[in-house]
Amino acid sequence: MSTLSQPQASPTASRPVGELLRDWRQRRRMSQLLLATEADISTRHLSFVESGRALPSREMVMHLAERLDVPLRARNTLLEAAGYAPLFRERPLSDPQLAAAREAVELVLKGHEPYPALAIDRHWTIVAANGALAPLVGAASAALLAAPVNALRLSLHPEGIASSIVNWHAWRAHVLARLQRQIEVSGDGTLAALREELTAYPTPPGAQTEQEDGNAALNQIAVPLRLRTPLGVLSFFSTTTVFGTPVDVTLSELAIEAFFPADPQTAAALRAYAEASAGEAPGQ
Repeated sequence: MSTLSQPQASPTASRPVGELLRDWRQRRRMSQLLLATEADISTRHLSFVESGRALPSREMVMHLAERLDVPLRARNTLLEAAGYAPLFRERPLSDPQLAAAREAVELVLKGHEPYPALAIDRHWTIVAANGALAPLVGAASAALLAAPVNALRLSLHPEGIASSIVNWHAWRAHVLARLQRQIEVSGDGTLAALREELTAYPTPPGAQTEQEDGNAALNQIAVPLRLRTPLGVLSFFSTTTVFGTPVDVTLSELAIEAFFPADPQTAAALRAYAEASAGEAPGQ
């Protein structure tokens, strides 16, 4: 299993904590009155904090961050901006203290075979993947498969697997909408830049039209990924798994994307591929 690289230290906040809190409140589309009510403080006190006329205590910073559902990485930034030490550690996934979490990720990925699954970090960098992913990405260029591999870039880049995606318009719309939601929740500039990059990619040759994608979606329970592969055209829907109560920044930003067959043909093809691969293993 591949691991995360050593994390970089959180940048020291250059803006006052009040401004940062106001940004998070506005990002959550909350008024001062609503946040003050939910945090059980006076609107006057919240106004003083945001304007810099009052410096919040460490406990108040965490209290407001909880009400605003601020990600752990950004909570550390808020604490530093207020003059306090960061509370949440950021360890690489290879750290011995994360051994149990690493084992859990490996178990989920291995247990999902013969269907593909991958673990990603906050910027969609692939941290680990199971063996079922390989036949789906074989058409991608070596450059895009060289670590670190970005899952979204790999899927939509002209030299990735974009030309293999039958319903490219529908899948692209799904990817961009999901990425936009992440940007709105996290305020992450790297994700915003990634979305701009993905938006600029051209439509690959052979993709269905938007109307064909729309007509096909009427009979689906979720937006599928329909992919031309050496195993035939495979169709998947995906689910996302995250750690429930993380207090480590790395774990809070880790997610497992698991792909399930959307039709019997896909399930049968992947089972046959897994059985064939298992039969070849002893002689390798």
